Amino acid sequence: MSDNSTIIEPLSDGTQQQQPSSTTNQLNGGGTNNYLIQVSDKLPSHHEIQNFLTASNCGAISTFTGITRDNFAGKMVTSLSYEGYTPMAIKELTNLCRDAQRKYPNVARMVAVHILGDCPVGEASVVVGSSSPHRREAIACTEFLIDELKGRVPIWKKEIYEGDEQSVWKENVEWKDGRRRRVMVKEES
Repeated sequence: MSDNSTIIEPLSDGTQQQQPSSTTNQLNGGGTNNYLIQVSDKLPSHHEIQNFLTASNCGAISTFTGITRDNFAGKMVTSLSYEGYTPMAIKELTNLCRDAQRKYPNVARMVAVHILGDCPVGEASVVVGSSSPHRREAIACTEFLIDELKGRVPIWKKEIYEGDEQSVWKENVEWKDGRRRRVMVKEES
């Protein structure tokens, strides 16, 4: 993977999407080539992510990796799966990176990647990150990326619990209408 590449998944008919127009980055001319965005059945490796975020003018890299846990509310999770509409999720991740760039103008590069499909317990399902000259902006940008991703990007999680093989779709616990809440709907068999 080249350090200036952006991963854009093909459309459902197999044709390549056009890359979104560039945004301004005060550090290095910017553009969407400073964003690593991916929604697919496999995440880039930690090494690929670190290499992408590395920039000679940056002294800080901050990343967050979300790991699939084996429990929720006292129940054992036996499996889970993520679903989403890939073109819309990629578009929203690109918009999210643009918003982060406006909020944190010294950030040089950003990563926002999420898995679709089955994600075993203990495996990474999402990685976000950023690089900047100093740590505070990279850390703040990374926190902004994960919080906004969970609230904005159309990706849904389906959990199946031990002893209760019915599926439960989960909405992320995020601020919604000014309140913190979780919406759960049990599928009917």
